[in-house]
Amino acid sequence: MNLYGNFSKEEWLKTLNINETNIPSAFIIHGEWEHEENLKNWRTILSETKSPKWNTLIGLYKGSTIGYANAYGSPAAINSTHPFAAVGTDLFVQTGYFGGLSLEVNYGDLLIVTEAEMQDGVSNWYFPDAKTIKSDERIINAAIDYCEKKKYPYIAGSIVTTNTLLHETNEQIAASVMKGHLGIDMETASTLAAAKRFNRKAIGLLNLSEHILKGDTLYAYTSERETIEAETDEKIRDVALYLAANTNKFTN
Repeated sequence: MNLYGNFSKEEWLKTLNINETNIPSAFIIHGEWEHEENLKNWRTILSETKSPKWNTLIGLYKGSTIGYANAYGSPAAINSTHPFAAVGTDLFVQTGYFGGLSLEVNYGDLLIVTEAEMQDGVSNWYFPDAKTIKSDERIINAAIDYCEKKKYPYIAGSIVTTNTLLHETNEQIAASVMKGHLGIDMETASTLAAAKRFNRKAIGLLNLSEHILKGDTLYAYTSERETIEAETDEKIRDVALYLAANTNKFTN
């Protein structure tokens, strides 16, 4: 039996307990801790859902087969992106949250990730000589066009992906700010890297959870921030679903 890195498409299909007709054309990976609530919500968005893994749903949306997984941190994100990229999913959209590293970013902005610095310890295994990994330019432009059409506030730029927020220091944040990054997250680089490894397209769409540069933290939430975050989550889901439902338009 092959080990995971050598799995064939057929072996991954068997492992995922799906067949060719169940392969999603697009997959949305959401980086957040509250998996139960999120999965419950996505069961109302997708129809005819099945769950090949505990954190994963596959269902229909506007006639397209779409996958969703709740994955907190790069190792969990890879566990969704890698096998589905291997079996043929064309597009991956990483959603979730980021800490703000630029005064150009405001609460309520939708961050369209153009590039991610690989400090997560996972993405580097896919491209050992690379320091950064880019989102697909065509998908970036499609996301920007849709945000402008819907009049959603957005900003496009680079981030740094790390492996845990609890080791962040003032010195580390200052170094990332000096590189011009707009934010810091824990999943995007790994999703972009695994998708690229299989010649799939991917993008990150993130929500500002705490503005680190202004001294905000996850442990000092306000009701106003929570309201803005929830409203922005809805906009990000809308953009992600738009991209997912139109995968053929952007990947062919």
